[in-house]
Amino acid sequence: MKALIFSDSHGRTENLVKAMDRHPDFQAIFHLGDVGNDEAYIRSLTPYPVYMVRGNCDFSSSLKESMVIEFGGKRIAMCHGHRYLSYGGAPDALRCFGLQNHADVVMFGHTHVPYLERNKDITLLNPGSISYPRQDGRKHTFMMIDVDKDGEFHYSQGLLKSSFRGFYGNFY
Repeated sequence: MKALIFSDSHGRTENLVKAMDRHPDFQAIFHLGDVGNDEAYIRSLTPYPVYMVRGNCDFSSSLKESMVIEFGGKRIAMCHGHRYLSYGGAPDALRCFGLQNHADVVMFGHTHVPYLERNKDITLLNPGSISYPRQDGRKHTFMMIDVDKDGEFHYSQGLLKSSFRGFYGNFY
């Protein structure tokens, strides 16, 4: 089972569509906010589940600010992140959000910078921005989860350029 994870497209879906075309074997999409009024369009791109939350720029959206779902045998808590951290802030409040929701994984966006932190209690991940990256090198990023036959999650970063330098966080 495979999922694609996006955030901060801000109404620019061309890179999201490119990522979907390059990885057609996905069975779910997660979008972590700042969708830019493209909710219906993104859902129309696939017959598979699309889980989306509202970001701080999704002013007229009816999306929920957060949600908790089961995927691949794990509990995933999703939010945009703007209520829990500043642009350069530590993820401690996000960790608490995840623990309060008994989550195995917390997915968030907002910073436009990729991040992955794994420990025995919880995994925190931010796919960066598919449209407006802010990390060194300014590569448009997303993440993928592959769930193996034993139910283990394997995370990888998707890039829309051939190389990537300046990754922030512990990515493995």
